[in-house]
Amino acid sequence: MNKTRSKNMMGNYTSTRNNKIKTTFSNAVLQGISENGGLFVPINLHPLSLEVLLELSYQEMAIAILKAFIDDFEEEEIANCVRKAYSHTFSTSNVVVINPLADATLLELYHGPTSAFKDVALQLLPQFMQTAKHKHQIKEDTYILTATSGDTGKAALEGFKNIEGIQVICLYPNQLVSKIQEKQMLTTQGKNTHVYAVKGNFDDCQRMVKEVFNDSSFNKKCLDHNIQLSSANSINIGRLCPQVVYYFYTYCQLVKNKTIQLGDEINFVVPTGNFGNILAGYYAKKLGLPIHQLICASNKNDVLTDFIRTGTYNRNREFHKTISPSMDILVSSNVERFIYECCTQDSNRVKECMDDLTKTGSYSLLPDELELLKKEFKSYTADDKMTKQTIHSCFNKTNRIIDPHTAVALNCYKQYQDETQDKTHTVILSTASCYKFPTDVVQAILGITLSEEEAILSIKKNSSEEIPTNINALITMDDVYPNIIKQDELRDKILERMK
Repeated sequence: MNKTRSKNMMGNYTSTRNNKIKTTFSNAVLQGISENGGLFVPINLHPLSLEVLLELSYQEMAIAILKAFIDDFEEEEIANCVRKAYSHTFSTSNVVVINPLADATLLELYHGPTSAFKDVALQLLPQFMQTAKHKHQIKEDTYILTATSGDTGKAALEGFKNIEGIQVICLYPNQLVSKIQEKQMLTTQGKNTHVYAVKGNFDDCQRMVKEVFNDSSFNKKCLDHNIQLSSANSINIGRLCPQVVYYFYTYCQLVKNKTIQLGDEINFVVPTGNFGNILAGYYAKKLGLPIHQLICASNKNDVLTDFIRTGTYNRNREFHKTISPSMDILVSSNVERFIYECCTQDSNRVKECMDDLTKTGSYSLLPDELELLKKEFKSYTADDKMTKQTIHSCFNKTNRIIDPHTAVALNCYKQYQDETQDKTHTVILSTASCYKFPTDVVQAILGITLSEEEAILSIKKNSSEEIPTNINALITMDDVYPNIIKQDELRDKILERMK
């Protein structure tokens, strides 16, 4: 680990597993994960003024909200990061699009360069990292290690490609992402990008990355070669805080279009596997956003639903390959950050839970911890059959085509309504373009199986939404084939890059 980065500088960040650590945002971003395997969390978050935010553009709001998280950048440095990330990279100037959908609001988060919500954060993270490296006068190369269940990989590759002094190594589970997602990753035109398919599932990929971070002797070997390791996964706090912005932006837009009044509470339904996107909603609530309920939407890999309902996190279960592959996860890293909140910031208690997860595959919250978890989150599950039915129903009723992850959220929202009769206005997070999962979407709507190209053209025929430029470019490309590695080969691949 780099000497500059390992200093416990006084700042607004600590570790979930050692709250004696105090460090800054830039240090946390560069390090990615703390020395003992914990995740960096903000020590203090002070409520923001909704009245002040109300009239701001997305970029202006991003600057104002990021200031609450970033303790050692000047405001102009934050503004510069935002400008570089969001100017000319998204198909809409306001980064996200908000549309009505029946009795709810659809928050479209997929208008970035890879057509997935990960772009919102992964266009900013490279800017944070470059600014932090400049602050710390770090000359060594940075190796970004990324595990992906489908969308993070391409977003990270696109965000970091051809950036001087940075190499990106991306791992994804072989044959467990959509064909479009795989082709997006394998066709990235970057001199510094390296993509490997792993014989295993996403949790294996994520574990491989964490093992390398926690291998002190290997980290020393990297430093001897003037290489620092960092992450683009949501274990990196620089990935998480940009996602807070669109919760605030959506709320302010709903006030401006008179759907709600300033001060009214709203709900958010979030399809999530790694818990990062919904945790961003929790941080928005801590910053003063009036959120009535955060609703966690799971697919058949429903470890989060069981956890929120019972307080027991148990990864010892069958892994299911689903049509919503970005949520095919059994070990949700960002849960650790919320456990830190549940445990009243007792890092020893967090470490105890994480050690139990490593040793036995499960841990259980204490009664008061579970009470807080249940207060903040509701959770529901939609399997593939329910997901397809929701895609079909949404198209028939609204003439709108949604992707499988959005369909999981919409189905879970219906379950929540049936259970609670809650009339609070609700926002559904739509995390990916339907064009990323064309064969499954067409099969759900028309009941036929088409090739990827045929399915994309079929969606275009039945939808008013244009084919995203990045996906349209894939149609005419030749097939590409993955470089498959075993679960013990990541260190070897990093060493190859050093030579």
